[in-house]
Amino acid sequence: MAGSQRKRTSRATELPTGPPPKAVVSRLSLYLRELQHLIRNDQTTVSSTDLGQRLGFSDAQVRKDLAYFGQFGYPGIGYRCQELHAQIKRIMGTDRDWPVALVGLGNLGRALLGYKGFGLQRFQVVAVFDADARKIGRMVAGVAVHDPRDLPKLVKQHDIRLGIIAVPAESAQDVAEQMVSAGIEGILNFAAVRITVPPRIRQASVDLAIELEQLSFAVVNGLRNPT
Repeated sequence: MAGSQRKRTSRATELPTGPPPKAVVSRLSLYLRELQHLIRNDQTTVSSTDLGQRLGFSDAQVRKDLAYFGQFGYPGIGYRCQELHAQIKRIMGTDRDWPVALVGLGNLGRALLGYKGFGLQRFQVVAVFDADARKIGRMVAGVAVHDPRDLPKLVKQHDIRLGIIAVPAESAQDVAEQMVSAGIEGILNFAAVRITVPPRIRQASVDLAIELEQLSFAVVNGLRNPT
């Protein structure tokens, strides 16, 4: 049978059940980045062994992770890079554009605003907010800086569902509550403090000092990278 006509493997009994663990979703992002690299290098197919070796995972881990979402491999071929790339983007929700609100235009906020990786994955900061009157009304990296009181209006205008918090820790909870009231559904928090939001709101926190602490612990104790 011709390669283009080969059918995907169908072993429904091996499909994991229940929602995928957070670690699986994290690895999906790694698979996506590696597939983008392969596609740029004109590679059309990749095996689970090759994909796993590139990222430090076993082939079984790759197959198990992907099996949470369906069967994407072909006997004798492995995975078609373009096809798997498109499927993972659909699963992650990044097969569409995501307008994002950024609150806080300090050093970190400016760095985030200039980060090119957001655009590559179809995330675009469309509105920036800062309480400093000297910044309001300015254009930074092509994006207008607004008064935080205008957050509800801009969220509705741009259909913003995701927000980034890049303010000092003492202001983070207030900003989170403003975002929730404005209709934002997912918050990425860079403030070095835990925020409390309703269960319906999805949140993720990035504390760079904690990440370094985890690395220093691993180095001191000779730990390997988790898979």
